[in-house]
Amino acid sequence: MQPTIYTFLIVCPLVFLAGFVDAVAGGGGLISLPAYLLAGVPVHNAVATNKLSSATGTLISTVRLCKNKFVDWILVLPCIPMALLGSSIGAHLALIASDKLLRYMLIPVLPVVAFYVLRKKNMDEKGGEIARKRQLLLCAVCSLAVGCYDGFYGPGTGTFLLLLFTGLGKMSVAKASGTMKVTNLSSNVAALVVFLLSGKIVIMLGIAASVFSIAGHYTGAGMVMKNGSRIIRPIILIVLALLFIKIISGI
Repeated sequence: MQPTIYTFLIVCPLVFLAGFVDAVAGGGGLISLPAYLLAGVPVHNAVATNKLSSATGTLISTVRLCKNKFVDWILVLPCIPMALLGSSIGAHLALIASDKLLRYMLIPVLPVVAFYVLRKKNMDEKGGEIARKRQLLLCAVCSLAVGCYDGFYGPGTGTFLLLLFTGLGKMSVAKASGTMKVTNLSSNVAALVVFLLSGKIVIMLGIAASVFSIAGHYTGAGMVMKNGSRIIRPIILIVLALLFIKIISGI
């Protein structure tokens, strides 16, 4: 497709907001993917182009956490290949799915994802006791499953990994955050390669959105907001509501 000025005016500001939200509270994909769809980008192109802008933003967050030594490098080693494999499978499934099927799937998927991303997350700050081998196996399996979801759809991937790494893997929030980011970046890269080779990414729109995504992540990462979730959650819900109206009206 050929993006118009209207497309850029809708996508870029919302992708900036998504990057900011993702850096502060997670769940930015619940804004960025709907932004492309609201701007009239076809479903396959929206999923593919969103992967480009989200991957660049995730890279910024990942580098920041790596520099601050928040990554469990021994644990992340098996997670990376599993995330790559899962995301590649998910991305190939997304490419063969029809536009109509993807749109229908958004109706039940969006509220479920929104619920898990927006609900209060009760995580153990210090982590728990678990055998190292069991921890490695659980986190690797989780990376495969969530990676597949990330390649196929995407929003909420980071939050799902964080919940699983802290819940099942008994990791501390600090280590889980960094390990999750490296894993998430791996799944983003795998899906991005598949979508680039398929020609589904709207390159100019994706590059412009990437700049705004990086700016959003950078801004959000440098701010401390005591009541950020009170502002962010209503924004996400409003965008989801608008997307629902657009999807239903097009059926």
